[in-house]
Amino acid sequence: MNTMTDAAALAAAAPAELAPSLTLRDELIAAGLLIDTGENGLYGRSQIFEDVVDRLNVAITHLGADQDAEVLRFPPAMRRTDFEDSEYLKSFPNLAGTIHSFCGNDMGHQRLLRALDDAMTAGDDERSDEWMAQQKPTRVVLTPAACYPIYPVMARRGPLPAGGRTIDVLSYCFRHEPSLDPGRMQMFRQREYVRLGSPDQVMAFRQMWIERGSLLIDLLQLPVEVDLANDPFFGRGGKIVADSQRAQALKFELLIPIADPRGKTACLSFNYHMDHFGAIWKIACDDSTVAHTGCVGFGMERITLALFRHHGLDVNAWPDDVRALLWGDTEARVAHGLDETKAQRAGEHV
Repeated sequence: MNTMTDAAALAAAAPAELAPSLTLRDELIAAGLLIDTGENGLYGRSQIFEDVVDRLNVAITHLGADQDAEVLRFPPAMRRTDFEDSEYLKSFPNLAGTIHSFCGNDMGHQRLLRALDDAMTAGDDERSDEWMAQQKPTRVVLTPAACYPIYPVMARRGPLPAGGRTIDVLSYCFRHEPSLDPGRMQMFRQREYVRLGSPDQVMAFRQMWIERGSLLIDLLQLPVEVDLANDPFFGRGGKIVADSQRAQALKFELLIPIADPRGKTACLSFNYHMDHFGAIWKIACDDSTVAHTGCVGFGMERITLALFRHHGLDVNAWPDDVRALLWGDTEARVAHGLDETKAQRAGEHV
């Protein structure tokens, strides 16, 4: 078990009356748990922070151990044509991140260097970006959600088997929304279980994961609330789409207070995409109907931040049951929780 850094120990030992003068972000940076890069929403992570993320991943794996999920891992970038096909830009153009590179000749390189020299004479916040005129879009973009790369892969395999498919995917993701709220990072990790199949299969999957996601947060002894939600669709037409999404109950979120004074932060999301991705990539079920898809997404940094927010910056002082779940017999404790959930559900139907 890792011990705290000296800075973290000092922060944890500080008098309680000093806490309100610091934001959670300030406290995490002072403790060395997050490393400030100078860019809002872009942080380094300490060994202790990463250890908690790793332990959470183990717990999530045990939660889904009975799902016969195919494990796929992708880099945090995807083919630009697949990104274009996904229609992400129709709904979230403000969040997308493209990747550019220098593709010019020697003269272009000289222009780039001159523009760069001029830029570097100014302060960080006043620097010109003229050197970027020599950059061109590449054939890849930053991944906005962990599940996006899997749909074209599934389509190329042909029709789904009779039972559909479940995929376990984990990736860093990018969304351009710089913020001082540490719960709203520009680069963050999503762990997802994705279901492809019939509407009934996907809806049953989503309901099961609402229960299992809530169980995990209960085991972590964090305050939990599941609520109907909508994605932050862009523009004037976005409200109509968001209202439709809520009216059809396509998205639920598991909310936990973290650092946003305006309200709680979504740490898990439970989504039913209907046939959106199935129709785009022509993913078919075994009976030739268009496949429906859904996913549960775990915000790995957000859950970790919630643990530090509610249990303190010293992981050695976290509640015994939480430490036993993360650093003890994780498999047995998750299995016991699943058995209790199953028994409770059976009792409700007696």
